[in-house]
Amino acid sequence: MAKNNIPAVKESALKLRWESGKQFFLNVYSELKKVHWPNRQQMLAYTGVVLVAVTLVAIIIWLFDSGLSFLLAKLFEAFA
Repeated sequence: MAKNNIPAVKESALKLRWESGKQFFLNVYSELKKVHWPNRQQMLAYTGVVLVAVTLVAIIIWLFDSGLSFLLAKLFEAFA
């Protein structure tokens, strides 16, 4: 008798999972309709800001790395 209940339980679990997934994507769609999407000019400005920031951070990391490499090289020369 327990064997007859197993397919029904799996079927209801599958149906519940399907409905849950369907509801999730419906909620995602409704939230995306509320988003303020930037226009082309704003997007170009935001992209420029990101590129400048990434470039500055890369330069700072490069300078720090070069300075540490120089100091470690001098330190090893002194003790070698």
